[in-house]
Amino acid sequence: MTDFLDRSGLSVDSRLADFIEARALPGTGLDAAKFWADFAALLGKFAPENAALLAKREDLQARIDAWHEARVGQAHDAAAYQAFLREIGYLVPEPAAFAVGTQNVDPEIATMAGPQLVVPALNARFALNAANARWGSLYDALYGTDALDAPPAKPGGYDAERGAAVIARAKAFLDDAVPLASGGWADWQGEQLTLADPGQWVGSKPGGILLHHNGLHIELVIDWASAIGKTDPAGIADVVLEAALTTIIDLEDSVAAVDGEDKTLGYTNWLGLMRGDLTESFAKGGATVTRAMETDREWTSPSGEPFVLHGRSVMFVRNVGHLMTTPMIRLPGGAEAPEGLCDAVITSL
Repeated sequence: MTDFLDRSGLSVDSRLADFIEARALPGTGLDAAKFWADFAALLGKFAPENAALLAKREDLQARIDAWHEARVGQAHDAAAYQAFLREIGYLVPEPAAFAVGTQNVDPEIATMAGPQLVVPALNARFALNAANARWGSLYDALYGTDALDAPPAKPGGYDAERGAAVIARAKAFLDDAVPLASGGWADWQGEQLTLADPGQWVGSKPGGILLHHNGLHIELVIDWASAIGKTDPAGIADVVLEAALTTIIDLEDSVAAVDGEDKTLGYTNWLGLMRGDLTESFAKGGATVTRAMETDREWTSPSGEPFVLHGRSVMFVRNVGHLMTTPMIRLPGGAEAPEGLCDAVITSL
């Protein structure tokens, strides 16, 4: 049976209370007693307002349903329908022209174009995979999927024939995205790199060359000692692409989390992602594998200046919408707290 604790008049699932007080609040400078008092005040103010808005929504839906039911079999009258929607307040007058300005928006949102992933907050392994998908091996992606127009890999270990097709396709990609001043990437033997557009070479480090195309980065991994690199004329062991720029950590659509146990797990994973210390261990191939968050990537520009690129995707949290309530917190009158309000407060700690 779930234990509930009194916190400023709220009845709070003990697992959630422990998470907030022992895990989330330390280091924030927030006092636990004041947090609960302010949280209770927020719910006391906005829970009734949320309930009133939902009641208005129900009323509007009922009136719209009745309008349609009264006209079953009749031709749709768009003008009459629009007038009705305006009469009941579903449609409102268009406001005057206005402008919206934004500041301090991450480039991954404002200026860069790339994939976005969505993963359930309850699965730490999936969340880590998504956060780390900011960078991915083009060789691995081509070798293990049907994106490559070539015979599939033969079972029993590395298929050199499939690998050769992967490398050829990857170098054709480089020819298209970051062409050399002369010749093709298949013929480059590691001599001084000269691109058709020298500005596309943006960084280097021991064992790596960093290129740039359409706002995204391409890393050439140079490793003459590796199984792949030692067979390549330039020692290229992999081509790593900047891939998933953003990730939505989902508390809503892709999960079923309502009670204190599930919600606390989701909040715990989100906190670990924000702090950068989330890990997950699992069995794979007869061994235990521990997954952790990737570190940032350090480079040196052609002019000799050091710089750092993000090693992880920019993460968003998708909170539950305001239709739902949750039994993990009950209001002084015994009603369940609005889940969206709880998510908004707790995921911001």
